[in-house]
Amino acid sequence: MAKQSKRMRAMAGKVQAKQLYSLSDAVGVLKQFNTTKFDQSVEIAMRLGIDPKQADQMVRSSIVLPHGIGKSLRVAVFAKGDKVDEAKAAGAEFVGGAELAEEIKKGMMDFDVCIATPDMMGVVGPLGRVLGPRGLMPSPRAGTVTMDLTKVIHEYKAGKVEFRNDSAGAVQAVVGKLSFSQEQLVENIQKFIDFIISLKPQNAKGQYVKGIAISATMSPGVRVQL
Repeated sequence: MAKQSKRMRAMAGKVQAKQLYSLSDAVGVLKQFNTTKFDQSVEIAMRLGIDPKQADQMVRSSIVLPHGIGKSLRVAVFAKGDKVDEAKAAGAEFVGGAELAEEIKKGMMDFDVCIATPDMMGVVGPLGRVLGPRGLMPSPRAGTVTMDLTKVIHEYKAGKVEFRNDSAGAVQAVVGKLSFSQEQLVENIQKFIDFIISLKPQNAKGQYVKGIAISATMSPGVRVQL
């Protein structure tokens, strides 16, 4: 613990706590922290001027970033008929109906995203208490309730990012790996920021984007100038 604290203090010393960096400079600072034996994930956190208690101000969607996120997601699909074969052919790890729902109720959560065809929502609905808190509940808004299974599964396999604001009005997401080039990270992050801005709810008042920070798995946050 002492070594970790010393390491974190040393890294924090490289970041001016109140300074706002340009996106390129912020990524440059973050790249200095690429000193671990594993490839750290890079995350973005955006603090938004929304009222998270209002359903019409929820910011939730998904995006395929230009360079992916350096990870192929594990996919579970609720489907029936010929859609079962389509999902398997597209690379889904788990495909099924009522039997898959039972496995999930018993604690099977070995997947990163859950997709369902519209005609399976009667089976999926009761799983809301299990999948909802984990952000895994299929949703038309997020594009995970669809008949185009091949397209959506391929997008998630390529590193599609799904997000939703939390109770404090902040949005967080993985946007790449520290092993990515600086240009790749800048392009991914800028794409994400632009997309969030495009999703501004009509009823959101005042300043929409209040703060942006990027960080790696084992690094302090770096504040980004909008």
